[in-house]
Amino acid sequence: MRIRSRSLTRPHGRVSRTIGVLTAALAVASGLAGAGVAGAEVTTAQENPYERGPDPTEGSIEAVRGPFRVAEERVSSFAIGFGGGTIYYPTDTSEGTFGAVAVAPGFTADQGSMSWYGERIASQGFIVFTIDTNTRLDQPGQRGDQLLAALDYLVERSDSDVRRRLDPDRLAVMGHSMGGGGSLEATADRPSLKASIPLTPWNLDKTWGEVRVPTFIIGAENDSIASVRSHAEPFYESLPSSLEKAYLELNGATHFAPNISNTTIAKYSISWLKRFVDDDTRYSQFLCPNPTDRSIEEYRSTCPY
Repeated sequence: MRIRSRSLTRPHGRVSRTIGVLTAALAVASGLAGAGVAGAEVTTAQENPYERGPDPTEGSIEAVRGPFRVAEERVSSFAIGFGGGTIYYPTDTSEGTFGAVAVAPGFTADQGSMSWYGERIASQGFIVFTIDTNTRLDQPGQRGDQLLAALDYLVERSDSDVRRRLDPDRLAVMGHSMGGGGSLEATADRPSLKASIPLTPWNLDKTWGEVRVPTFIIGAENDSIASVRSHAEPFYESLPSSLEKAYLELNGATHFAPNISNTTIAKYSISWLKRFVDDDTRYSQFLCPNPTDRSIEEYRSTCPY
């Protein structure tokens, strides 16, 4: 029996960046004290050091390719703890390091079913690791362990080109079906993760009150394998009400919608990763208030964030 950590500590804190405001206040105080300064220069607040790429637009996050060129690295099936996979990473090093996300396939599937996420998300400024599982019959708990093993591989054993681009403190997980159930397992086991995106997730465990990782669940209206009523919706509702979380239900979609290039999934997944892995509030506009368009059957969230 696997026992999940149930820590009540929320690790996803934000560091307040008020250097500019403090500097300005000191300058004003100095002037008032009669220091003889005719006009104190006010320093603007420090920018978020994790912002990557130009200011986003609807068009830029819906595009098939983002602003970063992408390279690939194959990982052998002899990797420790998971079945190998493909790492997609930005070739640019001028903007600093990037956060990373490991992506797991569903029951009986391989990484090929998730390959479209690789370049699409990496080109927006992330390292993306689409993985194979140890066996195609692995259950959600096993897939969760393998997602974490893949992240550990990125941090500890990946090629130097990848490692020097990686920020080991900004990691996330995604997964489809049992891989989506695995992403929930991974967030319960490792609360230091920055984000999780379960895609039409399947898991026999319906309660996830111990999760402390911002979680974006994507369900499908016509899912007959992991119906939203018995999987995605109860998963979302069981997450703490104080958590940064969202639920998007794809209009008219089936269980396998996440296996095919999908602009709606990409748009909001990128926005979620940007907001919580990169702490980039430029992307809040796409998540709050709750978005509405013809591709969305339902959207719930704990906005604003």
